[in-house]
Amino acid sequence: MMKLEEFILSFSIILISIMIVGNVIAREVFNSGAFYFAYEVSKFAIIIATFMGIAYAARKGRHISMSAFYDFAPMKVRKVMMIVINAVTAIVMFVMAYYTYNFVLFEYNTGAITTSLEVPRYLMAVFIPIGFLTAGIQYIRNTIVNFTAKAKDKVYLGIDAVDYNDQREKDLKVEDISI
Repeated sequence: MMKLEEFILSFSIILISIMIVGNVIAREVFNSGAFYFAYEVSKFAIIIATFMGIAYAARKGRHISMSAFYDFAPMKVRKVMMIVINAVTAIVMFVMAYYTYNFVLFEYNTGAITTSLEVPRYLMAVFIPIGFLTAGIQYIRNTIVNFTAKAKDKVYLGIDAVDYNDQREKDLKVEDISI
């Protein structure tokens, strides 16, 4: 599943680049509108990359966080904080999946289509609840990993990402200090 997710994310980013650069070259160099669909394809790829990337970032422990209190807390407090943060975030992701699923149903029922490609708009939106759902599952996994024996003396930001506070050495060496 992780390899498929990485492929989808990589393909989306590459597709965005090709569409945007191709559109600029076609328009400015060749004075052509050959890439008239570039905006819609790019928008579709951005939606996929954004919402499918939520779970990937959660697994890697790479989401932006406000960590001022967290960084100064002792290990046991950080572990409790991480469990609570991941559990609450999972709930929020599942709630968002529910609401965006209703949005997809609304788009489906309206029968709206895109202007250039004339494909149903719900096809573009279907990745939003999928992204939220997979992110919710990933945050549940992140919560569970902090209860396992693997995390006995560490805090995990993601299932394979140890907290940066637990990675650094407590003893600072003279050669590590740069002026």
